[in-house]
Amino acid sequence: MNNKKMTLMEHFAELRRRFLWCVFIFLVFFVLGWYVAPCVQEFLTKPLLKIWNGNLLYNGITDGLMIRLSLSVTVAILLSIPVALWHVWAFVAPGLKKNEKNFIWPIMIASPILFLIGAGFAFYVLFPFVFGFFIELNQSSSVPAIILPAVRDYLTFAIRLLKVFGIAFQLPVIMILLNRIGVLSRARVVAMRRYAIILIVVAAAVLTPPDVVSQILLAVPMWALFEISVLFMRGDTNK
Repeated sequence: MNNKKMTLMEHFAELRRRFLWCVFIFLVFFVLGWYVAPCVQEFLTKPLLKIWNGNLLYNGITDGLMIRLSLSVTVAILLSIPVALWHVWAFVAPGLKKNEKNFIWPIMIASPILFLIGAGFAFYVLFPFVFGFFIELNQSSSVPAIILPAVRDYLTFAIRLLKVFGIAFQLPVIMILLNRIGVLSRARVVAMRRYAIILIVVAAAVLTPPDVVSQILLAVPMWALFEISVLFMRGDTNK
């Protein structure tokens, strides 16, 4: 259907239809997530168990249920995002010019890919350092202590780090998008490079655990992504 010939009510009807489809797909993936949640939990706890050979603690009788619900929602969101992006694209594409289409669809593809790369970097590179740091810190306590990480706290912490790195790796998408719509010029970014690097370091310090290694492991990739983004930015945003 050509969006240029649609009435306002037809636009709302199509938007509602696509929204309901996204909700339906989310519910389907939620059911799937409920069944695969134990496998996801096992996968997420592997980095900790490789460093520390011990038991995890369930604090309350409802922890198992809440963990499974949380993981089901997380799985549903991750799997639904590509479908939602496709519906967004299908809704807005008919009203876009050819050059706008050629610009937007690569960004919609690159965004989830960069998120997965960031989350994968956190999982395979950051996690061993972070969990090793905390286990060693707890074991070096001056008072006798039994280390029993709570499953719910651990999964919350691990998923938070995955989200942080996934979102942080969206930096190229944000910079290039702002450049293409004329908000951010390449010359301005180059001129403000030193301040951008400072902001990256501060963000890494705030978003990651309080150890230097994890902060560096976030700051360095973000800096590299910043420099790569500059290469793809247009010199004159008015063109």
